[in-house]
Amino acid sequence: MVDRIEKTEQQWRDELGEARYQVCRLGGTERAFTGEYNDEKREGVYRCAACKTPLFLSDAKYNSRSGWPSYFQPASDDAISEHRDTSHGMVRTEVKCAACDSHLGHVFPDGPPPTGLRYCINSLSLDFEPKA
Repeated sequence: MVDRIEKTEQQWRDELGEARYQVCRLGGTERAFTGEYNDEKREGVYRCAACKTPLFLSDAKYNSRSGWPSYFQPASDDAISEHRDTSHGMVRTEVKCAACDSHLGHVFPDGPPPTGLRYCINSLSLDFEPKA
């Protein structure tokens, strides 16, 4: 089980800066093919930009050609939470950091084996820690 991290919205805004706050706390989305980690190929861990919880490992990252970093599974079963999202006239599954409820992106059932899932994640919601 992940330890919960709670802060006021003002604390999140002050710590994250405007662009990350818009994505992580307000559910925004960065434009396709503009994110810092879309083309990242080094080994390492992708952590939540807001609370540093490990979310995805580089060995689960793949090129989905969607314009956002994509992974076929999270770093652990309890790293993320899923929520029904009916915004923008669509029905999707939103994924959030289980520790701090920061918006990460969405998961779709069109990914590669072994899971068949595509976690389509905003780079602004991530911090990358390269393997030493």
